[in-house]
Amino acid sequence: MTKLKDLSTDQIRSIIIIKKKIGKLQIAVERRVEKLQSKIDSIAGGGGGMPSPFTKRKKHRMSRAGRAAIAAAARARWARYRGKGAKAPKPARKKRKVSAAVKAKLAAIAKARWAKAKAAGKKAL
Repeated sequence: MTKLKDLSTDQIRSIIIIKKKIGKLQIAVERRVEKLQSKIDSIAGGGGGMPSPFTKRKKHRMSRAGRAAIAAAARARWARYRGKGAKAPKPARKKRKVSAAVKAKLAAIAKARWAKAKAAGKKAL
């Protein structure tokens, strides 16, 4: 082992810096170990803590009453939709009717368009 009086000041400074880093690391490791130990103690002592990864979660089941309430609400919604309940939905807006004259005019335009396409030798517009 080397004696301190044989080392340069730069070497001594480097050693001091490294020793400080080691001390800080030891403190950090001790804190982590303490935290993990407290978690182990809380689990072993039954004090909540983290759940075990080996226990299965219990499936949430719906009660019959809850299921019946949901089904009744769905039936009521469908009854309203079909117009059997007190609150029937608003009727859809009536379609606009086109007069016979307008229909004839549109048909003539379409026939002219097709005649032009057929004259050009097309089978589609």
